[in-house]
Amino acid sequence: MDAFKEYLEAMAAQLKDSQIQIEELKRKERTMVAFTAVADGGAHGPFNMDTTLVYNEVITNIGDAYNSCSGIFSAPVAGLYYFTFFYHAGGEHPSKLFLMKNCETIVMTHDHKSRYDTADNGGNAAFLQLKEGDQVFVRLVANTHVWGSCHTNFSGFLVRQM
Repeated sequence: MDAFKEYLEAMAAQLKDSQIQIEELKRKERTMVAFTAVADGGAHGPFNMDTTLVYNEVITNIGDAYNSCSGIFSAPVAGLYYFTFFYHAGGEHPSKLFLMKNCETIVMTHDHKSRYDTADNGGNAAFLQLKEGDQVFVRLVANTHVWGSCHTNFSGFLVRQM
């Protein structure tokens, strides 16, 4: 009888562990994070120092991870994320943007100054594995500019929680 009791206790412990795992999977499945924001109209830059570009017109912000006052996305959960950023600019100034993860440059896009080119468009994208609290933002490089419009936008979403 003792062996049967031990068996039942072991099965009960296994069942409890399985229930915890199922609840954790359900919680991960419900976590949604996605945002798109655009920079408002008008020139942004040139500035005499690198500046975080603030995309202050939020189109969507599921999970409230993007801060439209600071221009910074903060990962609410660890996971694999996908980010895009695009810009529009006039050709009279160079344009250069970096996608930043915390203090690290991930990817960039740029265009040089031109007398003959009146408008420039560019962009880039990256998958990033983030820890909870990691920050992602777009940095406008010193002495460059972009034009705020629906063309100048920053988006990201959680692909898979880890």
